[in-house]
Amino acid sequence: MVALDIDGTVVDHAGFLPDPVRQAVQRALDQDVRVVLATGRSWHGTAPIHDALGLPPGQLICSNGSVRASYPPFSIDKLITFDPREVITTVLREVPQAAIAVEEVGVGYRLNRHFPDGELTGEMKLQSIDELSAEPVSRVIIRDPEATDSDFISLAESLGMHGVEYFIGYSAWLDIAPEGVSKATALADVCELYDIEPTDVLALGDGRNDIEMLEFVGRGVAIGDADETVKAAADAVTGRFGDGGTVTELDRWFA
Repeated sequence: MVALDIDGTVVDHAGFLPDPVRQAVQRALDQDVRVVLATGRSWHGTAPIHDALGLPPGQLICSNGSVRASYPPFSIDKLITFDPREVITTVLREVPQAAIAVEEVGVGYRLNRHFPDGELTGEMKLQSIDELSAEPVSRVIIRDPEATDSDFISLAESLGMHGVEYFIGYSAWLDIAPEGVSKATALADVCELYDIEPTDVLALGDGRNDIEMLEFVGRGVAIGDADETVKAAADAVTGRFGDGGTVTELDRWFA
């Protein structure tokens, strides 16, 4: 099985899917290899990439492992939630200008203010902080377009909250998920479902939210654009995405 992160691994950070990547994935499929997308994206953002790659019906790992779904047709196989109240209260105390969104799986997001265009998909519903905090959610997204990823690394370290996991994006973006949940935990479920040993899985990714997955599988490969913490967790490092690093690694095994 092959597990693929999406942004920076299958598509560039503008969302463009190069034909050579699509073709390399198809060569793996032609050899009866299962290909599973494992992403921080919601289902709404993941399904179009599944379709564009021509993947057969199967499992999707979304929202950094909080959501595991079958598609097509869409159905939620596993949903892990947590109480967001402490997270939201603590973040707003540190970053009062932050945009906060909580995911409504299969629908969209509830949020206190709008995110930059194109960053979230699905229906958007503006709510008060009390409304955002009122019920369990699969994840909380924190965004501050005026900050940097370094600012958010410092923010995550300063929050000191227990019972949640942090995943920091390339921009000033912080994903907060239930404790103990990652792409790796969801991928373990997929391996069990398909009766595939983790040692027989190739995973590719470029983000900090890929670290657990790269460590879990038999061969975890970091895209060349990844930062040093991601590369250190990987078994190997391929070329940069723009230089065809994803294709190089897939064709190493399935050309």
